[in-house]
This record gives sequence, C-alpha cells and structure tokens, in this order.
Amino acid sequence: MRAVIQRVRNASCTVSGKVTGSIAHGLLVYFCAEKDDTEDMLGRFFSKIVSLRIFEDENGKMNLSLSDIGGGMLLIS
Repeated sequence: MRAVIQRVRNASCTVSGKVTGSIAHGLLVYFCAEKDDTEDMLGRFFSKIVSLRIFEDENGKMNLSLSDIGGGMLLIS
C-alpha cells in the first residue's frame, strides 16, 4: 500500500462535473493498493493515518491527530 497524505482546510473530488466527495478541515489521501495487500493490512494502514500527529495544537506544535481535531478524510484511489 502506498499513500500520499496532505493536510487540507477543505477538499473535494469532482468526476464528470459532479462532486463525488468533499470534506472541511482534515486529510486528503491519495491511496494505492497493490495485489498482495490484504484487508487486515488495510485496517492497520488507516489506523496509522488517523493517528498521525500532523496538526498544530494551541502552542503551534504538530501534536494533534485527525481523531483529536475531529477532521474528515477524503480518500482518492
């Protein structure tokens, strides 16, 4: 599995002129599964992404996770 992760204030995905998904503050994840990946690996992979401490706390330090801020995740394969 591979992913490119970007913090966003808002993001949306448009297909053929129609919005298929959108989020406010959170993570935009471009995701690629490979043929040997399993569902078990997928669960661990996304648990790690949700737990990444990449959002700033009240002191300006990157110390909060997606779960901590209650943000959204837009997943694009």
